[in-house]
Amino acid sequence: KVQKINIFPTKKDLGKRNWGRETLLCLISKKISLKMLEMNKGSSGNLQYHRKKNECGILISGKLKVEYATNKKKLKMKILKKGDVFHFPPGLIHKETAITNCVILEASTPYFNDRVRVEKLFNLCENKGLPTTKSKNIIFR
Repeated sequence: KVQKINIFPTKKDLGKRNWGRETLLCLISKKISLKMLEMNKGSSGNLQYHRKKNECGILISGKLKVEYATNKKKLKMKILKKGDVFHFPPGLIHKETAITNCVILEASTPYFNDRVRVEKLFNLCENKGLPTTKSKNIIFR
């Protein structure tokens, strides 16, 4: 049986976010998703981790501050510039802040709605943004 393949997928706007815009470029069902994230200067995502989602990316343009923690004790920080890559495996706490306008190309396993907010663990204020989701609400496309 030959599987129908979409050789030239249509971009899907996932909508405005408090940090900018998210666009789904390609979804290979049960394998990988490819997104473009456009972050506005001075904006940031949430301090979070994913239960199942494994994501990596490359900074296409801009300058990005990444805060991360391999445990629940102390945040580390790294500044990324154009061409730098990152990998956030499941369980890695992370947050991205755009120092300048940024474009990020992100590839990940296609687990949608997989987020655990952890600002309180580090005595930080929760900013606006998408809330923590329950394991049962994770969608694997």
